[in-house]
Amino acid sequence: MIEEINGKTKAGKHLSELLVNAYVDIHTKAAKGAFVVWGAIIVPAEIFRGFENMVFCAPESHSATCAAKGVGGAQCLKAESLGYSTDLCAYARIDIGCLSDGCKESPTMGLPKPHLLVSNTNNCSLLVKWFDIHHRNMNIPHFILDVPFCYGQQREKDLQYILNQFKDLIDTLEKLSGQKFNKDKFYEAAAYSASAVMDWKRFLKCAEHRPSGITVFDSFVQMAPFLLVRGTPELAEHYKILADETEENVNKGIFPVPDEKYRLLWDNIAPWHQLRKMSKRLAGMSANIVAAPYTLCIGAVEGSYDLLSFEQNDDPLWYFARIQNHSVCPQGMDLRISAMGTIIEKLGIDGVVFASNRSCKVFSVMQMDEQRRISEKYGIPSIMIDVDHADVRKFSEESVYIRLEALLESIDAGRARAST
Repeated sequence: MIEEINGKTKAGKHLSELLVNAYVDIHTKAAKGAFVVWGAIIVPAEIFRGFENMVFCAPESHSATCAAKGVGGAQCLKAESLGYSTDLCAYARIDIGCLSDGCKESPTMGLPKPHLLVSNTNNCSLLVKWFDIHHRNMNIPHFILDVPFCYGQQREKDLQYILNQFKDLIDTLEKLSGQKFNKDKFYEAAAYSASAVMDWKRFLKCAEHRPSGITVFDSFVQMAPFLLVRGTPELAEHYKILADETEENVNKGIFPVPDEKYRLLWDNIAPWHQLRKMSKRLAGMSANIVAAPYTLCIGAVEGSYDLLSFEQNDDPLWYFARIQNHSVCPQGMDLRISAMGTIIEKLGIDGVVFASNRSCKVFSVMQMDEQRRISEKYGIPSIMIDVDHADVRKFSEESVYIRLEALLESIDAGRARAST
């Protein structure tokens, strides 16, 4: 990662300050009586910015932070001691385990107690069940956004179905919080997020350079503000700083893997407990995982990584309803292959790492068929590795690197055949 080359970059320092301030702000406002919402990461948090005294927290993001800080395994053990299966998503187990002892080991002092839970079906069905545990244990209302799975472009009736639920959510928030929804504040929040997405894509575009201006680990880390401070001027400011600095580094010839020989694609959620270690070890092999569908889909429409533009006269609710299928999970295989193929062609990918994620079954269930079809269509080698995005106990480092080394050898062999 760039930070390991130059020490902490301007964007890196800004990210650290932003995240600390975000968690302090959440706790401070909650302590002063703000209405607290716990929501899934794909729920448009900009809606909550349309209220005067409301804060949004993302348990998934908090769980990822716990995993990255090395306490995820311990939190999972606590949940398992309560009877929760090891087959459940590690995000859920970390969250449940953390709450079981008052979040003593949380790097963010946990999250303030919610007044409302908002889950959705376009992450995964488990997330609804996970939030339902909190609904029962805390006696907190639970609002579920139902987003239809898609095998093609989003249908108009599905868009209207989602829009109606957004309106129901706003009505629910007004009734429970006693606050009035401010459309102007909501529009302003949507505009900040749309601006941030444009700069995020500018940052990711630096992967097109050879050598790449970023690693996928940089983009994994830099996703955090989207989950914590969506709809704020701080969000827009951060991604402008990030994109400007990364483009400047490319122009100056500063690259995370300057001797880049292998350009790889990662398919699945980030292995939060391995980011720094994996980045350094791959760089030592002249290999760079330059992209992942997980980081590229923000603000895009299904089956593509093209941004949906947000114009001044657009209805923000319509905009957020239209991109509710942007996550990889609620898409059929043809859409996922289409989007992945775009990355392979645009970034000149040499090989694909399919990370079969024990926690995220909905992301992983299609991967064997995807692997076959990508190989047939693009003729590039790939591997399948076992990983868990947040439970380090389910990760075998040496087994993974044996397969990564085999992938690089396959790329070399293919290049040798092509040159003869």
